[in-house]
Amino acid sequence: MLSLRSAGLRAVTGIAAALAAALSLSLPASAQGDPAAGAAATTLKIGVIGPFTGGSADFGVPMLNGILQAVDEINAVGGYLGRKIEIVRKDDQANPDTGLKLSQELITEKVVATIGFCNTGVAAKSLEVYQTSQMPLIIPCATGKPLTAKYPPADSYIFRTSPSDAIQAPFVVEDIVRRGWDKVAIFADTTAYGEAGLKDVEAALAARQLKPVHVARFALGVKDLGEELKAARAAGANVVFSYTVGPENAVIARGRQSLGWKVPQVGGWTLSFPFFIDGGKEAAEGALMAQTFIAEPSNERRASFLTGYARKYKVKKIPVPMAAAQGYDAVYVLVYSLFGIKGGKLTGPAIKAALESRNRTYYGVTATYEQPFSKQDKDATTQNMLVMGMVRNGMVTFAYPEDAKRNLFVQRKQ
Repeated sequence: MLSLRSAGLRAVTGIAAALAAALSLSLPASAQGDPAAGAAATTLKIGVIGPFTGGSADFGVPMLNGILQAVDEINAVGGYLGRKIEIVRKDDQANPDTGLKLSQELITEKVVATIGFCNTGVAAKSLEVYQTSQMPLIIPCATGKPLTAKYPPADSYIFRTSPSDAIQAPFVVEDIVRRGWDKVAIFADTTAYGEAGLKDVEAALAARQLKPVHVARFALGVKDLGEELKAARAAGANVVFSYTVGPENAVIARGRQSLGWKVPQVGGWTLSFPFFIDGGKEAAEGALMAQTFIAEPSNERRASFLTGYARKYKVKKIPVPMAAAQGYDAVYVLVYSLFGIKGGKLTGPAIKAALESRNRTYYGVTATYEQPFSKQDKDATTQNMLVMGMVRNGMVTFAYPEDAKRNLFVQRKQ
């Protein structure tokens, strides 16, 4: 078996060769090997927006780091048509009004496309900016179903590589029903993320002729949900499905522990966040959540990403691996599409059309992308790409051995 380091080095070499080939094939004949053309090259500006400070920085920063890691790799082999990629970053601080203002700034700063948003509510307030300006937006973290459903698909400039809650919720519901947990209490915050997630869970349950036995709503910042948990227990719940992004997930876990109520806690990908795992400590153990990526070097591509991240940022552990991997893949998906634009005229409509077309296959960290988007589909992730993660010893690992085996082979969109 290859070591993590050797597997990573081999994969990096392969990526560099693939990018170099794409670059060579995409350059106009007049520009290849022309020193004057190289001297005249400028940078290619791509916007990046997300919460890099504040309460959501625990997944905003890994997203940014994954993006920067990919950009460094692409620049190392020539960038785009000899132009180095320059990131124009904006810290939305998980604030919708700040996100709106900064999105407007990105339009004026002439970036060709933007990658970003971790919070559904922040993204939702800014979508109109990108749509009316005809600037493609690729969302690598925010998962609320409405984000890619706001505009008619054929006209939409809003793309996403993160898994929509519309697939996460039924994936988790399918798992808990298979385990025999059919009396579900839903705990959802009152943000746009919690509201959309609640509807997705209720719809997934209804598809199986089930209804939640209890629904609790709460504002961000709540410190005690004891009474709501008592009510859920009295209703006969045998599982708690939580939908919130921050420390409130840990409040639920610690509340169950205080009551001595030993029922499982399940949810979307936010249960893999440090706010939950570190905040809940032993109360977080055993929690189950949907994941596109678990930080284990199950193949050379993932080993490359993990070793590259550890080396670049001098860390042994990525706080939210899924955010970093999806940010990383979003860059490659975008740049690979740009290579398909003839003449290199990077208008918004041209980039949109390129993203919707089948270009060179990108063998990514979270998936293999043959054609991630189309005119009628702006979500790159399908349910077969998900695995069930479990908190074990303060880390997220595979809940099922068969998922770990399946993860040896990167999934493709269905």
